[in-house]
Amino acid sequence: MHPSPSMGRRQLLVAGGALGLAAAAASLLTTPAQAAPRRPSTRITDLGPGIEQFALMSALQVGDTVYIGSRNLTPTRVIAFHLPTRKVVSQTVLGTGHSIQALAADSTGRYLYAGILTKGDEGKPNLFRWDLTTPDKPAVGVGRTEDRDIRDLAVAPDGTVYAVGGIPGKAPALWRYDPGTGAVTNLGIPDPKATLARAVAATDTTVFFGAGSVLAGGDGASKASLYAYDRAAGTFGDVTPPEMEKDPSLRDLAVFGDRLVASTSGSTEPAKLAVMDLADLSSYTVMPTSGSVVKNLAAHGELIYFATESGLHSYSTATKVVAPVAFDGDLGEIWGLDHAGGTLTVVSGYGFVAEIDTAAGASVVTDLGRAGAPVSPQTTMGIAADHRFVYVGGNNGIARHDLRDGTVVNLRAPGEAKDAEVLNGVLYTGQYSSQGMWTYDPARDEQPHQLAAFPNEQNRPLDVCHDPVNELLLVGAQSDTEGGGSLWTYSTKTGRKAAHINPVDGVQLVRAVTTRDGVAYLGGDNPTAQGPRGTLVAFDPLAGRELWRTDLPASLTTGVAALAVRGRHLYGLTRKGGFFVVDVTIRRVIHTADHRALCPGFAAMVTSRGIVYGVSDTTLFRFDPRTFAVSTVVPEINGAWYSGPHVNADSRGLLYTMRGHNLVRIDDRPVN
Repeated sequence: MHPSPSMGRRQLLVAGGALGLAAAAASLLTTPAQAAPRRPSTRITDLGPGIEQFALMSALQVGDTVYIGSRNLTPTRVIAFHLPTRKVVSQTVLGTGHSIQALAADSTGRYLYAGILTKGDEGKPNLFRWDLTTPDKPAVGVGRTEDRDIRDLAVAPDGTVYAVGGIPGKAPALWRYDPGTGAVTNLGIPDPKATLARAVAATDTTVFFGAGSVLAGGDGASKASLYAYDRAAGTFGDVTPPEMEKDPSLRDLAVFGDRLVASTSGSTEPAKLAVMDLADLSSYTVMPTSGSVVKNLAAHGELIYFATESGLHSYSTATKVVAPVAFDGDLGEIWGLDHAGGTLTVVSGYGFVAEIDTAAGASVVTDLGRAGAPVSPQTTMGIAADHRFVYVGGNNGIARHDLRDGTVVNLRAPGEAKDAEVLNGVLYTGQYSSQGMWTYDPARDEQPHQLAAFPNEQNRPLDVCHDPVNELLLVGAQSDTEGGGSLWTYSTKTGRKAAHINPVDGVQLVRAVTTRDGVAYLGGDNPTAQGPRGTLVAFDPLAGRELWRTDLPASLTTGVAALAVRGRHLYGLTRKGGFFVVDVTIRRVIHTADHRALCPGFAAMVTSRGIVYGVSDTTLFRFDPRTFAVSTVVPEINGAWYSGPHVNADSRGLLYTMRGHNLVRIDDRPVN
C-alpha cells in the first residue's frame, strides 16, 4: 500500500444556488418583517481524485520490452517497459476510447498494433499502429472497424492484420486490415447469434475466430464458437470442439508451431483449454481446469502456460497434466503473459510486472508506477463511506481516503468493486466478475479478501445494501452469460449466505435493491430487446420467497435503475429518467414524473437525513418528501464513472459522489 500525494482541499459554499454580490447586499437590507424565505445550503468539499493508478488491460512482449495498454484512463496510451532496466522507457498516446484490450505485433517486431474500446462510436480510428523503430513518434490511426470495440488482434505472417470485437446489439464480424492498401474489410459474421468476439489467431492460410456471449447472454444468444476462415476461399467453417460448446465464450486463441490452442470462459462449468492439430483440427485434446476463465496463452517446448483468476498454470502436452506455476504472492488479474529465455513475464492488473524464473522458482516484481508509468485519475465504480474512511472502487483496486488527514491508500482487490457498504467500520463490496463479496477491516486487514463466493454465472453484482432488521447484506446481481440475475444474501451475524436465482423472472436481472422492515425490494431490468422489464418485487430475504410484485406503468417500463426507501414510500428511477413512488402499504404506484433532463440514463439513490437523493451522470438532485418534487443540489456534476453513477452517505448524513474525476463530500441542508 502506498499513500498518494496529499491533495489540497477546497470548499465551496452555495446558498440556494450561487448568490451574486447584489443579492447578498440586498439581503442585508431586509427587515425582520420582510425577511426572505430560508434557502437550502449546500457545502461541497473536494477530496481530490477518486482513485489514481496506472490501470491496464493488455500487454505484449516484443523482444526485451513489454508493451502495456491502459484501462479507463484519459487519454488512452501504450507504455513500453524495458525488461533489462526495469524502467518505462517510452509511451504513445492514442487519445480515443477508454481502454486498450488488444495488442499484436507483426513477425518482424517493427510494428505494434493496438485496438480501442469505446463507450460510443466516436467516428475516429479504433485501430492504431506504432512503429517501434521510432518510439518517439506517436502511433497513428490506420483504420476503423464498424464493430465499435476491438477486443483482440492477430497479425498473420505476411503482415495482414485481423481484428474482432463487437458492438451492443449486433453480432461481431471478422475484420481485415491490409497494411499495403490501408483498406479495412468486413469478412463476414460467422456466428449470427454471438454477442461478442474476444479471440483471433492467424496463419498463412487460416484465420481462427472465437466468439460467444460472455456479455448479453441468454435470450437465445450462442455459447462458445470457434470458426476457421479460409483466407483463399473466403469461407468460414465451424471447428468448435463439442466439449467447449456449453461454455459461454471462446476467451483466447494462439498458434504455437503446428498447434492451435484455444481457451474458454466458464460459467456453470469450469473453463477449458484445447490443444488442436493445425493439420487436422478434428484431432485435439480438451482439458477442463479449475478456473472460471482461461486466458493469456504462452508456450515453451511441451508446456503451454495460461492464466486463470487464481494464478498461473502449465499444461504438458506430453503428460496431459495441468500444474500450478509457483509464485510467492498474489498475481491478481493477469493481462499479459509471455515466455522468453526461461522466464515468464506476467503483467498484473495490480499494476506490476513479475518476472518468474521457471527453473529456479524465483521472481522479481516491479511496480509500474515506480518504474515511470503515468499515474493518473481513473474512472470509478462504487463508493462507500463512514466517519473515518471513504472507499472508491476502480479496476483491481479500491482507494481508501482518510478523512482525518487526507491521505489516500490504494488497496488491492481483483476485478471491480461495483458497489459497497461500510458497517461498523468494515467495508463490504460486490466484486465483478464472479468474485462474489469481499471485505476489508482497516483495524485488522492489510488488504481486502473474499468474504463469500456465489455462483460463477451470477457474475455482475450491481447494488449492495444493508438490511438491519435481519442483519443481512443484500446484493442485486446480473448474469452476463445466462441472462436474468439474482439476489445474494449474507448474514453479518452468522456468516450464512444464499443466492436466490431469478427472483424477478428468467430474463430480468436485479439492478437495484433496497430494504424496509426486513423486506427487500428488488428492481428488475432487462438488457435484451425482448421480454418484460421494470418489475418490482417485494421479497422475504430470510425465507427466500416473493411476497408481492407490481409492474410499473407502461410509460416507465424501461428498466429500473435505482431504488430507495423513505418511510412507507419506495422511490425509484428508471434507465431513461422516469421517476416513480410506490406506497408499499397499499402496493400501488402513487406518483410518476419524467426527469430525463436531470437523469438521462443510469442512476443511483440514497436516503440521508430523511431526504431521498439521486445522482445521474450529469446531476445530483433531491426529492421533496411531501410533494416528491425534484430540485437540483449540484448541477453539471458530471462524475467520471465507468459503469454508472453512485452516491453514498455516512452516518452523519454527508453525501459522497464524484464530480469529474474527483471525490466530493456534500453537506446538504434543505429547508423542510
